[in-house]
Amino acid sequence: MKPRLALIAWLAVVWVTLQGELSAGNAVGGLAVALVVTWLLPLPVLDPGIRIHPVALVDFLLWFGLDLVISTARVVLWVVRPGVPPTQIVRVRLRTSSESMTVMIMVAISTVPGSLVVEAYPEQRELVLHVLGRPGDVTEAVRADVAALESRIVAAFGTLRDREELP
Repeated sequence: MKPRLALIAWLAVVWVTLQGELSAGNAVGGLAVALVVTWLLPLPVLDPGIRIHPVALVDFLLWFGLDLVISTARVVLWVVRPGVPPTQIVRVRLRTSSESMTVMIMVAISTVPGSLVVEAYPEQRELVLHVLGRPGDVTEAVRADVAALESRIVAAFGTLRDREELP
């Protein structure tokens, strides 16, 4: 297995830093230790399943920023208004089977004020959400919002396989 040069360089820098003195001997010793460590303890190649698509990323960030502003205003209105704000539990089915995309969707949902992922069922591709501050029966509206969020996240970060899963 071919050792990674960036990892070897980083380990050598850490070695020299731990020695507390920059010298030729410490630098050579750091490189030797880094080579031995990367040879004896090779790291597995990991693919997190995330690709960045710049145009779709900008679209997602703009849409997500607008959603943050609107949701914050909605929650603030319910906080200053007397009475109990409306709450609902909504079960949403995801279209993607990617673990990485599911986690990113869950983080995005939980980041927006007024929504929280209560439970996740990865085998069924379902999330259970708690929604605050939206009056009436908002089940279909929440499902449509999550589907739009899922489409934008997969477009911005998904692999080709992830993108093909969504209609």
